[in-house]
Amino acid sequence: MTQRAFSRGVGLAFALLFSAPVAAGLVGVALPAFGHLPVLGYEGWSVEPFRRLAAMPGLAASVALSLAAGLATTLLSVLAVAAFVAGAFDTRAMRAGGRALGPLLAVPHAAAAFGLAFLIAPSGLIFRLLAVILGWDRPPDLLIVGDPLGLAMMAGLIVKEMPFLLLVALAALPQLDARRQLHLARSLGYGRLSAFMLGVWPSLYRQIRLPVLAVAAYASSVVDVALILGPSTPAPLAVRILEWMNDADLSLRLAASAGALLQLGVTLIVLLAWLGIERLGRVLSRAFVARGRRMAGEGALPALSLLPMMLAAATVLLSLVLLALWSFAGFWRFPDLLPPNFSLTAWERTLRAARGPLWTTAEAGLLAAAIALIVVVVLLEAHRRAYPVRPGDSALPTTVSAVVYLPLLVPQIAFLFGLRVAALSFGLSPSLGTLVAAHLLFVLPYVALSLSGPWAALDPRYERIGASLGRGRAALFFRLRLPLLLAPVLAAFAIGFSVSVGQYLPTVIIGAGRLPTVTTEAVALASGGDRRLVGAMALLQTVLPLIAFGLATALPVLLYRNRRAMRSS
Repeated sequence: MTQRAFSRGVGLAFALLFSAPVAAGLVGVALPAFGHLPVLGYEGWSVEPFRRLAAMPGLAASVALSLAAGLATTLLSVLAVAAFVAGAFDTRAMRAGGRALGPLLAVPHAAAAFGLAFLIAPSGLIFRLLAVILGWDRPPDLLIVGDPLGLAMMAGLIVKEMPFLLLVALAALPQLDARRQLHLARSLGYGRLSAFMLGVWPSLYRQIRLPVLAVAAYASSVVDVALILGPSTPAPLAVRILEWMNDADLSLRLAASAGALLQLGVTLIVLLAWLGIERLGRVLSRAFVARGRRMAGEGALPALSLLPMMLAAATVLLSLVLLALWSFAGFWRFPDLLPPNFSLTAWERTLRAARGPLWTTAEAGLLAAAIALIVVVVLLEAHRRAYPVRPGDSALPTTVSAVVYLPLLVPQIAFLFGLRVAALSFGLSPSLGTLVAAHLLFVLPYVALSLSGPWAALDPRYERIGASLGRGRAALFFRLRLPLLLAPVLAAFAIGFSVSVGQYLPTVIIGAGRLPTVTTEAVALASGGDRRLVGAMALLQTVLPLIAFGLATALPVLLYRNRRAMRSS
C-alpha cells in the first residue's frame, strides 16, 4: 500500500467514525421529536411534540436570547481579536499574549463565569470599590447576574472565547507571509492597523473561519455559562431543553427532542447570519479601499486596539483571585474589600464531597486527551508523509478538517440526547468508557487545532539530515520529530485535558448523573447561596488544567535544559 492510499484510508476511517456519533445522535433526537420513542412506549408518529413545544411559555424569548448570544458573542470576540492582532503584530505585546494563553485557556467556562459573577454582582468587587468611594453601606438593587437581556452571560462567553480565537489566529499566522503583506500595504501609504486589516486579516480570517463558526454555534447553545450568568425567566433555549429532558414527566422528553431540533435550527440561523456578516464586511472593506483613504495617522489607535484583549485577560485572572478569596473567606460583609478573617471550612467540605468527582474528572480527562493526541498524531503524520505540506496548506486531509469541527458546529444539546438514546438501545449503560467517548468528540478538534500548525511547520531538513545518516522512519519519528515537537505535543495534550475537564453537557447527558465531575458539581452549586463552596469547587475545577499546563511548560525545559538550541517553531 502506498503512502497516499494509507493516508486516504486513515482519513476516511476517521471521518466515518467521527461523524457516526453525531449522525446517530441527530437521528436519535429526530425520532422522538416526531413521537417515536419505543423505550418509553411511544411507537407511533405524531407532530404533537412540536405543538407542545410551541405552547411552552416564553419560547420566543428563549429563542431570541440564543440568537442574540450567538451573534453578539462571535462579533465582539472576532473584532477584539482582529484589533489585538493588528495592533500587536510582530511586537512584544503579541509574544506576551501568546505566553499568557496557557493560563487563560486553562480556566474552564464555568469557573470563569463564577468568577465574573463575583466581580460584577451588586455585592461583587466592583460595587465594593464604588461603595468605598461613594459611602454605600448596602449593595445597589440591580439585576446584573441573570439580567433579562443576557448581557452578563454574553460577557462571560466573550472573555473566554477571545483567548481561544487568539490561539487560533496565532497558530494560523505562520502559514501566511503576513510580514511581507503588511509591509506591502504600508508601502502604499496605509497606517499600521488599516494595512493589517486590509492586507493580512482577510487571509488570516479564511484560516480561522471554522473555529469562528464553532464559537457562534457554542454561544448560541451554551448551557453551563447560561445556568450561572444567564436569565431564568425565561432561560436560553438550550437550558430549557435540558430541564425538559430531566423532568419527571417522561412525556416531556418528546417536547425536549422537538426543542433540540429547534435549537439546531436556531444555530443554523446564527451561522447563516454570520456568513451574511462576513459578506457585509467584504463589501465594506472593498468600498473603503475604493475610496482611496489610507488612515496613515492613527495616533493612539494601535495602543487602544490592545485594550479589549487585555481587559478580557485581566477579567479572567481577577476572577480567579476572587474565587480564591471567597473559598478561604470567613464572614465577608458588604462593603468590605477583603474578608476580615479566613477559614478552611469550605475547602474541608469541598474536598470531602469532591473526592469521587475529582477522580472521575482526572480519569476522563487523561484518557480523552491521550486518545485524541494519538489519533491526531497518526492523522498528521500519515498526511505529511503522503502529501508534503507547503506554506498555507492544511496539515490535515480536507475531509478530516471538515469532519473534525462537526461536533463543534452542531449544538451539543441537539445530538447528545439522541446519542444517549442510541447508546441505551445498544445496551450501553453510563460508564467511564462512554463518558470518555463523549468527551473525545469535543477534545479531539482542539487537540488537532493546536498541534496541526507546529507539526507542519517543523523544518523538513532535520529529517533529511537524519535520513542521510542512515536512520529509518521509526527512528526519525521517535528520536527526532517527537523530541523537537515535545513542547507543542504536551501543550496540545494540556489543551485537550482542560477541554475535557470543562465539559458539562456531555457529562450530564451521557453520564446520566451517575458520573459526576467537578464541573457538574460546580454548576450544581450555582443555585445555592454559599459563595465559599462555589469558590472552592470552581477553583478546584481550575487547578487540574493549570497543573496540566504547568507540566506541559516545565517538562521540555527540564528534559532539554542542556540543549537550549533544540527549539521548534
